[in-house]
Amino acid sequence: MTESTEKTYSDADVIAKLSLELPHWFFEKGWIRRKYKTSGWKGTMMVVNTVGHLAEAAWHHPDLSVSYAFVIVKLTTHSAKGVTDKDFELAKKIEQIVQWQPAKEEGSPFEGTPSDPRFKYIKYD
Repeated sequence: MTESTEKTYSDADVIAKLSLELPHWFFEKGWIRRKYKTSGWKGTMMVVNTVGHLAEAAWHHPDLSVSYAFVIVKLTTHSAKGVTDKDFELAKKIEQIVQWQPAKEEGSPFEGTPSDPRFKYIKYD
């Protein structure tokens, strides 16, 4: 296996970049991470499957902690032994898809998930 030549960010740079680009993510013990709160198991599995698809398509694999009403996503680039652009870009894509609320987009033909508790599956920020 060859040594990675990817640029890793310093802790201070990671924190600064998160505050500017991914305000709901934070840095902890070498990982960028985000907790998505769901309305129960169905929503949790939808988030897990979404993250799984995006990670596999990117060929960059997060660590997940999964519980009944939340999913914690943790990203670092193992080969580089730190946080790289890969982590930030995958986090942005995950955030874009999981937090998508089409009913709030101007001109969207979609009505979005009803706020009725029977259908609600994620707790948006």
